Amino acid sequence: MRIDKFLKLSRLVKRRSVAQEKISIGAVRINGRVCKSSSHVHKSDSVEVAYTARVLQVEILLEDEKELKKRGSEPYRLISETRVDPDERPW
Repeated sequence: MRIDKFLKLSRLVKRRSVAQEKISIGAVRINGRVCKSSSHVHKSDSVEVAYTARVLQVEILLEDEKELKKRGSEPYRLISETRVDPDERPW
């Protein structure tokens, strides 16, 4: 599944366009590497998402679109959450 679609379906971002914008500025990494919106993610990949005041690192548990749309499923496991200074760009 594409990373932008995964971020939206897993509710890490609200809209796919926001996911694509984060990816284009380099605020999303897959397995420690900068990616493109069209990059594919797989089960057990590590994804880092930088927000204004924090950076989340998660491990992907589900990559199937049908399973991600179910409300009770957990699409990822939180590995770490790091607080950062909003003035400094962690990406």
